[in-house]
Amino acid sequence: MVGGVEEILRHHANVLRRMGQRVFVLAGMGKPFTDLFPVEIEPLLGSQNQRIKAAQELCLRGNYGPLKGITSEIFKILQAWSKRLDILIAHNVLHMPFNLPLTLALRRLAFEVRVKVVSWAHDSPYARPNCPDYLTRPPWLSLKLPHPRIAYVTISHSRESDFRKHLPGIRWRVIPNGIDPADFFYLSPDSVRLFEELRFLERDLVVVQPSRITPRKNLELSLKIIHGIRSLGCNVLFILTGAYDHHEGQAVQYYRMLRKMIDELELSDHVAILAEYVFFDGTRLVPHRTFIRDLYLIADLLLMTSRDEGFGLPLLEAGMIKLPIACSRIKPFLEVGTDVCFFRIEDPPLFIAGRIMEYLSRVPTHEMFRRVMREYVWDAICKNDLIPFLRGLV
Repeated sequence: MVGGVEEILRHHANVLRRMGQRVFVLAGMGKPFTDLFPVEIEPLLGSQNQRIKAAQELCLRGNYGPLKGITSEIFKILQAWSKRLDILIAHNVLHMPFNLPLTLALRRLAFEVRVKVVSWAHDSPYARPNCPDYLTRPPWLSLKLPHPRIAYVTISHSRESDFRKHLPGIRWRVIPNGIDPADFFYLSPDSVRLFEELRFLERDLVVVQPSRITPRKNLELSLKIIHGIRSLGCNVLFILTGAYDHHEGQAVQYYRMLRKMIDELELSDHVAILAEYVFFDGTRLVPHRTFIRDLYLIADLLLMTSRDEGFGLPLLEAGMIKLPIACSRIKPFLEVGTDVCFFRIEDPPLFIAGRIMEYLSRVPTHEMFRRVMREYVWDAICKNDLIPFLRGLV
């Protein structure tokens, strides 16, 4: 079973590599989890290593010889491994008592080698009730002592508060844990690529409309609503998924009218028509069912402005994943829609935009979803917090 700390390490490594950094992972247990960068397993760094356990047991009895010997062995391993590094991030090992020789070797490494050591602390026994008495005596006491050449990071302000109280003298930097939507939702590579190019994480609102480009879908109203939402100070992105028939004169004329309208409303940075989308490298996007599902998963709102429909299948799809819905008050939508934002197509677009924003403010999960996407996605954390922090160290 993979624990939370291992997951954080994996995400750090993957995102840092994606951002152009050279990444190496050294662990004491398990197996390599990727072919994208080196992952080395050194059993002496593991908490379950029998030599480590025996040395720590002898240490508790006053015999420090084996502990010193293994510490020197680990130091040499780290010394050789760290020659290719600028920064070494040690996850949860400098304050936990499971491999004291590794802790001592890392502290020595910070003094003797040019590499900058970062202690990434998730937990500490000193911040728990009934901390064992032996941890307050040397050499275990090193688990709580500040080191002048080690930078200290923890994962939340509450942890920082606990650590300041129980591990005095250490200056902490808070960089939170995060989540990777691509990993969590099993998003397709094309979806991840599109979301990055359209700057999903920078948006305040992502609206999706899975409609073909045809007059009865009333897409001109959608554009006016999006313009209204933008005029309310919202950095909105509107994604229109449907295609149009290039050989049908009326469809082509309607599409050109929409394109002109996008330009007139100054929405070119806020509207993406996937039927014509070309990736930055020149390849065309080919939407498929998995891709449409990914859009639903990552969007804030389904918008449907149709004048006429036979049914309301997109409402059912959105309902399956609890995606908020705003749609025109037509009979098919009224039949299947419950607790959605209905509007009349005759209403002023700015009025509809205001209703939608008010509706979203009442959706219990919307603000939390947007906060996660804005503040707790790994790419955003690494870009805004981790990378600047690491650059400051070197």
